[in-house]
Amino acid sequence: MTASLPSHARGWTIDDLFETPDDGNRYELADGSLLVTPPPNVSHIRGNSRVHNILSRAQPAGLHVLSFGAGIDLGQRKTCYIPDTLVTTEAALSRDDQVFAAADILLVVEVLSPSNKRVDLVLKRHDYGAAGIPQYWIVDLQGRTLTVLSDPYADGYRLEATVKAGEQWTATDPFPVTLDPAEFT
Repeated sequence: MTASLPSHARGWTIDDLFETPDDGNRYELADGSLLVTPPPNVSHIRGNSRVHNILSRAQPAGLHVLSFGAGIDLGQRKTCYIPDTLVTTEAALSRDDQVFAAADILLVVEVLSPSNKRVDLVLKRHDYGAAGIPQYWIVDLQGRTLTVLSDPYADGYRLEATVKAGEQWTATDPFPVTLDPAEFT
């Protein structure tokens, strides 16, 4: 069965996202435009699960690592992304909101998919930075790298590190954790 989505001449909002079908696709918003991504493949799921587990083992009390499709409102309820993994606070989890506010997020992690690299590398990099999210990490499973972006500004981030498989890198924010991209695949 195929479900068609209604058009939104005024642009899509976060409220509209909750009317999309539960069909396995990921529905996100970029300035009122609907982005539809097919379900991730097994290697993507495995890589994200490994990143999540590494971060979860290191998370301190009061912070939470989530990989459950939580959305982030990045601007006037017209831009909403669902990162593969995020780190937020206990206080943010205690609220009963539809999505997180950008101010609630300390780190977002995106695992690149061949079908939407441009969205992660350009669009999300810009929008996460403009929203002031302190850290953005990009995991490239094919390239076997971790790109660490920090110090957000209006057009993106400062490149902090590009870590190759077999190299260890230790983060200090949002908490101390040592990572090697070889552990993601």
